[in-house]
Amino acid sequence: MSITMVLAAALAASPAPADQQSIAIGRWKTETRGGIVEIQRCGASICGRIVSSDALRANPALADSRNTNAALRNRPLRGLQILNGFTAGPDGTWLDGTIYNAEDGKTYNARVTPAGTNQLKLRGCVFVPLCKTQTWTRVN
Repeated sequence: MSITMVLAAALAASPAPADQQSIAIGRWKTETRGGIVEIQRCGASICGRIVSSDALRANPALADSRNTNAALRNRPLRGLQILNGFTAGPDGTWLDGTIYNAEDGKTYNARVTPAGTNQLKLRGCVFVPLCKTQTWTRVN
């Protein structure tokens, strides 16, 4: 076998570099209340839904009772989309999106930044500089 064929075979067998924008895709454990959020592609953006939490394990029928919109207070928390409307930024970051906080029923401006392949930094802001950042850890 020629050196060219060996190199071609080695290149074909090596994994392609990870798409930086895909790093956020998967299931993530939140910093608080044992929450698990599944992030997936939604068109050119990403979105995230609540999969489980300590409260949902205790009461699977838990509703969005603190929503500021009374008409939405009966919707189930399980499967609720809480991350929306992001724009792809540099180095795998997702900018200009929103995150819904079921604990207070409000939606905040948000940014998702990878911190390696197994952690995400989620920053939610009422307005800058009034922001809070959480570190989410990948769940296998």
